[in-house]
Amino acid sequence: MVERLVSTHQMRVSIIIPVLNEEAVLEANLKKLQMERASGHEIIVVDGGSEDDTQAVATPWVDQCVQSSRGRALQMNKGAAVAAGDVLLFLHADTLLPDDGLQAISRAIGNTQLAWGRFNVRLSGDKPFFRVIETMMNWRSRITGIATGDQAIFVTRGLFHRVNGFTEIPLMEDIDISRRLKKLHRPCCLKQRVITSSRRWELGGTLQTILLMWRLRLAYWLGTDPATLARQYR
Repeated sequence: MVERLVSTHQMRVSIIIPVLNEEAVLEANLKKLQMERASGHEIIVVDGGSEDDTQAVATPWVDQCVQSSRGRALQMNKGAAVAAGDVLLFLHADTLLPDDGLQAISRAIGNTQLAWGRFNVRLSGDKPFFRVIETMMNWRSRITGIATGDQAIFVTRGLFHRVNGFTEIPLMEDIDISRRLKKLHRPCCLKQRVITSSRRWELGGTLQTILLMWRLRLAYWLGTDPATLARQYR
């Protein structure tokens, strides 16, 4: 029997943000989320042992600032464990939600407790090639049913616990949970766009970063240990 939420208008979203040394970008994101917080949604920052002022920056703007060991999957699971929302939204510290993001989630999920999805993504940089990259990311995700963390994955509490949350691996935790979730429910692929930082492509080189990510994902699909992939990624 499918569980039902009381009402889409009463749906509460827990925005879970794993962080590590993100003081430079975190405050702007958290400030933008305060209207959602005032509407009854909650913000949970999970710090993986930052050595800068991330915790001090976050504390005034969140409902909970949780301490965790380092590791994005572990941090997101810890945030989910203390979250009170009907829907869990996993947001990177350098990713901005659209103004109607939570309303879009509510409309997409409706009243079922067994649903998940992601947003389209737009890269923050102005280079024309970034438009190509983001378009490819969005179409690949729509075709395969696999979402990445940059796309702000959201999932109802019931479905998250049904798949036992994120596998606590050092890389590809987003691919892993997508594979398990889509066996139970196709993702809701929202057309609204989150804006995620293009700094990874700018610092590492656009083409070099694309080739690295393709190589790592292919290796993962072929069974390479995520710990090995994480060392290569760093």
